[in-house]
Amino acid sequence: MDEQLFFRRLNSFCTSKEIFDFLSSLEVMSDTMASGALQRISEVEVDDNGLKNPEEVLENDVFRALCFQFEFESSKLSNTGLLNALQALIKLRIDPQSTLMASLLSEGEERLGKGQLAVKNLCVLGESLLELEGPSCATLEQIVNHIQEKDIEKWSPREMVMVYKMLQVTVREGKQYQDLLNRLNSVTLTMVFQLSPEFTSRILNSLVVLHQTQAVPLVTALCKHSVEHIPYFTGEELVNVLEAFLYFGHHEQIFTEALETHVPKSIFTMHPQTVSKVMQYCCQKMILSKPIFDAVAEGFISDADRFTTDQIAECIIPFGTLNYLPPSAASLFRKLETILHARFSHFQPHTLLNLLHSCVLIQRYPVNFLPKIFSPYFLQRLQAQPPGLDRIVTSQLTQLSLAITLECPFYEGPKLLPKYQVKAFLTPHSSLDVHLLERVKTGLLHLLKKRMYFASEVLTPYFYTVDIEIKLDEEGFVLPAAQREEVHGRIAVCVDGQNRFCVDSHNLLGEEAIKRRHLQLLGYEVVQIPFFEVESLHNCTKMAEYLHRKIFPHTYGLGC
Repeated sequence: MDEQLFFRRLNSFCTSKEIFDFLSSLEVMSDTMASGALQRISEVEVDDNGLKNPEEVLENDVFRALCFQFEFESSKLSNTGLLNALQALIKLRIDPQSTLMASLLSEGEERLGKGQLAVKNLCVLGESLLELEGPSCATLEQIVNHIQEKDIEKWSPREMVMVYKMLQVTVREGKQYQDLLNRLNSVTLTMVFQLSPEFTSRILNSLVVLHQTQAVPLVTALCKHSVEHIPYFTGEELVNVLEAFLYFGHHEQIFTEALETHVPKSIFTMHPQTVSKVMQYCCQKMILSKPIFDAVAEGFISDADRFTTDQIAECIIPFGTLNYLPPSAASLFRKLETILHARFSHFQPHTLLNLLHSCVLIQRYPVNFLPKIFSPYFLQRLQAQPPGLDRIVTSQLTQLSLAITLECPFYEGPKLLPKYQVKAFLTPHSSLDVHLLERVKTGLLHLLKKRMYFASEVLTPYFYTVDIEIKLDEEGFVLPAAQREEVHGRIAVCVDGQNRFCVDSHNLLGEEAIKRRHLQLLGYEVVQIPFFEVESLHNCTKMAEYLHRKIFPHTYGLGC
């Protein structure tokens, strides 16, 4: 039978019985056809749990006859027939110590040593050895050394993917093949448009593992190409792609838009690991996508029991970080509270603190769990596990304690001991737009005439740092910033650059929202100067007029 017709017929069968009946009807077939038959049997009979019908396959006369021929005629086989058969038998869980497997492996390694294998054969042999022996297989290095001598321009996408996979293993074992990787990256760039969802995901994963941060054109092209594959990625493949976006710091608006279409449609069938990775992607990129967040909230409410404690935290924390309550917020946080009651002890202490801290950012107060959080036992567990009680952790504890004091006055349980509190919240330097602050200060100077009437970057007694503070007397007149007595009012001017908002949004981040709430509760009049209101104010006079309207809306004659 013609080989093309043979493989068309073979691939139409869905059970091993159909395949064996078909093979029995043939008088002659090549070793390539026979190995192809073994591969098709492995495809239909092997799942995640192994061989579905071992006796029906392994005891079948046709199967045993094929194995007999491969074992005793291994030296006469073509490279393709030999190595495809080896790969199929490994998938069928044939004993690696059997004489059949030993014969095929020995013949494959002998041909490798003689340099008789083409790239596609080297890839199949490498894939088989990885499956059989794992990353420690010594022959892999020999295979990669042969691959280095081949002409990469002629390789197929599948061969490229397999070489990347082998390099992941050999480089992890301490071998360096950056020259080969550079060649591989350059050629892969020319064929990105041909890559399937599986190959796109696998190559991105390899580039992450191999730390190919210099391969910017390839990474960019793969990330753009991945957009069209989003509906077709498996959960694991999408996780690989998202991890690559995070690792390489890449951002594509059309990728986010594609996720916004895909996630709401698929949320009830997505694996929890995929869901949590989508949320981690949004959180780290500061992307507030309401379609994604709303869908994840609904999915979590209906199916939260499938999530691990880490996945629960990864799904919930972004709501606080990006300062967003979905329409189903009431049900979402009821579900979270139920889970915490049932699985509190299962959470790692730092994961639990991050989770509860994120809740208070959006005014969801975990009062039922605070006695445990502020207990000496829990604080000792925090201290015992990395990163211990560092500045970030103690800032979270302090802000959690302050939030309960200011916003939950009815709470009468244990409080955080002073020795665990910070004197000032840790504020990332990047959160302050220094250029914008200088423009506002110049406008204020123009407005108030003297620099003495306002102070910048003022640390309050309540842990927060205020961008600009203005003091007022009893009648509302501005006082010198240094004056301590007769101060009846304070204005906290928040100079909010782009990095205090979600990406492409006017939505303040959770850390900034809680700061404003607390300053107001502590008696400050909070005035927000967002970047998008002052972008068009190009001279000092216009800035001063704007600041007059914002800070002193009911006062006249301040020199504007």
